[in-house]
Amino acid sequence: MSESTETGHASEDGGSRRDFLGMLTMATAAVGAASFAWPIIDSMNPSAEVLALASTEVDLSAMEVGQSITIIWRKKPVFIRRRTPEEIAEAEAVPLDELSDPEADEARVKNPEFLIMVGVCTHLGCIPLGQAAGDNKGDFGGWFCPCHGSHYDTSGRIRKGPAPKNLPVPDYEYLSDTLVKIG
Repeated sequence: MSESTETGHASEDGGSRRDFLGMLTMATAAVGAASFAWPIIDSMNPSAEVLALASTEVDLSAMEVGQSITIIWRKKPVFIRRRTPEEIAEAEAVPLDELSDPEADEARVKNPEFLIMVGVCTHLGCIPLGQAAGDNKGDFGGWFCPCHGSHYDTSGRIRKGPAPKNLPVPDYEYLSDTLVKIG
């Protein structure tokens, strides 16, 4: 026997084999741990259903001036109105000191012709009237929540009634002149 084997030290070849086996064991353990952890980590990602609800695209090209449509986004109604020049002028002319939740019309729209907002009353979560042609549009020509009497103007701002805030404007961006992405 060689001297290195008798003292417990491995020979050069034995040492490299032992190092290789150690590295192989560590690599196998790392792959096993990753294989175990990946499904757990992946389960924390949002599902396809949730991602589909996160945003929606709407083509506005078929809307007539004065027409309103309602789409569903994140299980909430979103009101989109292609406003008439009169509605735009009326919304822009309102002095901010007359509003309980002061917000300029320019801050609520990216294109003055299209008003996009979540159609949920900020008082108790009702759906205001005003989208259909025959609906009561309230005292200010916008939307009216008959549950408790909140009146909104042509910019979706609260003008009369118990609602504390304007109808909220969702995050949105124009992908083209007539295609908008909400969310």
